Amino acid sequence: MKVLIIEDSKEFSKSLLDFFNYDGHSTDHASNLSSAYDYLSVSKYDIILLDIMLPDGDGRDFLKKIRKQNKNIPVIVMTARSEVSDRIDLLDVGADDYIIKPFDLAELEARCRAVLRRQSGQNQTCLKFKNLSLFPLLAKIEISGKPTSLRNRELRLLEIFFNSPKIFFTKEQLTDRLFSISETISENAIEVYIARLRKKIKNSKAKIENVRSIGYRLIEK
Repeated sequence: MKVLIIEDSKEFSKSLLDFFNYDGHSTDHASNLSSAYDYLSVSKYDIILLDIMLPDGDGRDFLKKIRKQNKNIPVIVMTARSEVSDRIDLLDVGADDYIIKPFDLAELEARCRAVLRRQSGQNQTCLKFKNLSLFPLLAKIEISGKPTSLRNRELRLLEIFFNSPKIFFTKEQLTDRLFSISETISENAIEVYIARLRKKIKNSKAKIENVRSIGYRLIEK
């Protein structure tokens, strides 16, 4: 999961970044709306965590603007406002969910997965392709019932393929989804993770195909 955190509090932002990075997610942080627009112009995110009161504007205006641009990125608003009217307003302007500060970080991550599950129409607890099953919450795959554990990057990469089977992803698209902008990445990083996944799923009826000059995709053998 690639997350854009839009929050001006340095201490709170660090807590969010540390939590999501420790869990193997890729994160970028914008401390104001101007930076947030810059991030969105150069990278694709699975979900946005949005504060309302920011130094250069109101998060609700940001939300309205990206919805007018037909950006359907899931957005969870982090707000200190608990009035029912405030929460209704957030949903009306395009928020997918909201969470009241202060909150437990584990609850926030659970809400992220719930929003992504609703958006994709899939059961994110167990994703299936042929005889290969992926369990994101357990970081493992099963091939005809036989389990194999996954490392964090392997899990995130395989999630991308499972959520869009048979769809090609270029190396650049996978790099963008798997790593944050601030990370230093070797040129062959994607090939390394693809090779690892191929070994782990080699006994299944699925394979990761590479078509030169087009990209990678998950298909049936």
